[in-house]
Amino acid sequence: MKPTNPVFTGIETTVFETMSRLAKAHNAVNLGQGFPDVDGPDDIREVAARTLMDGPNQYPPMLGLPDLREAVAESNRRFYGLEIDAQSEVLVTSGATEALADCIMALVSPGDEVVLVEPLYDCYLPLVRRAGGIPVRVRVSPPEWQLDTQKLRAAFSERTKAILINNPMNPTAKVFSAAELQCIADLCREFDAYAICDEVYEHLVFDGAAHRPLMALDGMRERTVRIGSAGKTFSLTGWKVGYVTGPVRLIDPVAKAHQWVTFTTPPNLQQAVAYGLRKDDSYYQDLARDLEAKRDRMARGLQALGFSVLPCSATYFLTCGFEELGLGDNDVDVCEVLVKQAGVAAVPVSAFYGADAPTGYIRFCFCKKDWVIDEALARLSAFLTAAGGESA
Repeated sequence: MKPTNPVFTGIETTVFETMSRLAKAHNAVNLGQGFPDVDGPDDIREVAARTLMDGPNQYPPMLGLPDLREAVAESNRRFYGLEIDAQSEVLVTSGATEALADCIMALVSPGDEVVLVEPLYDCYLPLVRRAGGIPVRVRVSPPEWQLDTQKLRAAFSERTKAILINNPMNPTAKVFSAAELQCIADLCREFDAYAICDEVYEHLVFDGAAHRPLMALDGMRERTVRIGSAGKTFSLTGWKVGYVTGPVRLIDPVAKAHQWVTFTTPPNLQQAVAYGLRKDDSYYQDLARDLEAKRDRMARGLQALGFSVLPCSATYFLTCGFEELGLGDNDVDVCEVLVKQAGVAAVPVSAFYGADAPTGYIRFCFCKKDWVIDEALARLSAFLTAAGGESA
């Protein structure tokens, strides 16, 4: 028979799904896939439930409910001082992954180069390749994950159509510095490149810091599309409600891609997210503060067990080295040992690379209830103690 599309044929199931299946099979604490183990705020869910029953439940506008687009525009103004036209510069999507697919399909043509910062979220490479784009990867390296601006400059050329950045960054928990963002902006202007900004963790930034969108820098307003996610902002990952902000010149083709992918998103969820985006500052402050406390709780426990815990400035994730623990030769083996023998699921960081990945780091997710974090640490402690006794 004729071959199917080579980008997707034979591609492995996402590592997050793989580890979640293993966690279920071995009754393990799942610290692999990045989802909270509590549902989002009651008042937001109540709005969704009420709107579902009251209706209407027919197709909403393709761009999204006007109220949600207004709420996204208000949020851009409130947090970042960005003036956005809600009617023409905001698009609602069925999750941030759909938003990424729409943006890449709309902006990237076959043969265009797309700069990606590695390690990277696993959908970036196949989406760019399916659009006919040529990925050009630049790495940030542990433990500080600093961006080598000289290597970044070398990645840009006249063939560069766009750079795709995740800020704050999964899996590194990095927040790009002002200098790094300025370098990216300068290169985009110099080489007339677009910026596709995956900013789903924008409100999950710690230690008193604040997110700054690349779009807010001089000269970037007209060449940037900015992606947000209600799933991350309101701990409602199953709702799959995302939104894209950008100039009308870019939103128009992105919306056309969206038109042929999902067309629209459930109206009751859109209405509830609009309500949520208007919650007062205390909600956003408490969200970051609560996650920061969970980060510290897990980091202390992992360090005490002998893991080397890398800096974490944002997101849901701690990256850890395991060299001193004698658990295995590489991150994939270590994750299999931990899920099957310790009853704790983590994710190998090598899964976030296109090729030639470092294999000495694993990622734990801390957006869990305190007792779940404590149970995972207790299981790891028991396993490492027993393993240490056996090796002795």
